[in-house]
Amino acid sequence: MQQLFIAGCGYTGTRLAQQAQTQGWSVTAHLRDQDKAASLQATGVTTLLCSMDELGEIPALPVSNRVLLYSIPPQGGGSIDLRARNFCTALERDRLIPSRIIYLSATSVYGDTNGQIVTEQSPAEPASAMGKRRLDAEQRFQEFGARHGVPVVILRVSAIYGPGRLPLMQINQGQPLLKEELARPSNRIHVDDLVQVCLKVLEQGSGIYNVSDGHPASMTAYFNACADALGKPRQPQVDLEEAQRTMPPLLLSYFREARTVDNSRMLQELGITLQYPDMRQGIAASRQ
Repeated sequence: MQQLFIAGCGYTGTRLAQQAQTQGWSVTAHLRDQDKAASLQATGVTTLLCSMDELGEIPALPVSNRVLLYSIPPQGGGSIDLRARNFCTALERDRLIPSRIIYLSATSVYGDTNGQIVTEQSPAEPASAMGKRRLDAEQRFQEFGARHGVPVVILRVSAIYGPGRLPLMQINQGQPLLKEELARPSNRIHVDDLVQVCLKVLEQGSGIYNVSDGHPASMTAYFNACADALGKPRQPQVDLEEAQRTMPPLLLSYFREARTVDNSRMLQELGITLQYPDMRQGIAASRQ
């Protein structure tokens, strides 16, 4: 039986664990929440609870000769991913070598391209601290793989949405959006399609893959589509000056940072047929 270790088994990882089991994988999941661990254990997943924030807190991890999928988000602050660095150091400390590594990164590593198309060959020039932390983690896993002869796959994932991940609170509160004509293209992927990609790269593929539905739309268009699907009033829209006064800087950056993610390598090399290539289909399927 093939064995999978998921480091950071959260929203995506939980769904991946369940799907991988149906395909004959034995799954061990790392997480920090005891209640979520109990839920996973009830489905037959082995769990490990620990923090990656301090190297001394990391036990010997069950990764040797297993496929490792790393999905732990970076800590807040700074331009390096301390958790990913601690993780790689712990593996070398304990001489634990996975058979394959998949890292769930983010398209934020490309930075703001003013809406231009980005492929896997485009330079990674992150402007945000989060993008810099993601790129740092990519480099740590690539260096680890090169030192130990382990194949490494990097999935540069767009914004993830799905059941339980629609912006219901923001819609209900009527939080303002940037005017549609000022909002810039952003990219997303339904969680079920992301899980499909993850299942593929557990056994095939190499290098970097952009993960996106291939149909960019602005954040304003996304929020409007969610409101329409949920039967809620659309949120008010404001100009850039008002948005700069009232919107949190991080949220405003999501409306203003623009790139168009090319997903053709993912589709062609991995043989992916997206279940939700259009966000409206995905949003409709995500209503609860």
